[in-house]
Amino acid sequence: MAEQSTRFHGPETEEAFLADRMKFWGGFINASVGTAVFVILLLIGMAVFLL
Repeated sequence: MAEQSTRFHGPETEEAFLADRMKFWGGFINASVGTAVFVILLLIGMAVFLL
């Protein structure tokens, strides 16, 4: 079986590191907000149909 000799060491510069972290947190916030909106709409829909 072949082994990989390359490893990911992360961003090379501080600017690249900060850009990587900002990209990660932007995606995390978007996913969190999208999930919260979905749950709220689901709860509202359940309340409308059950009442």
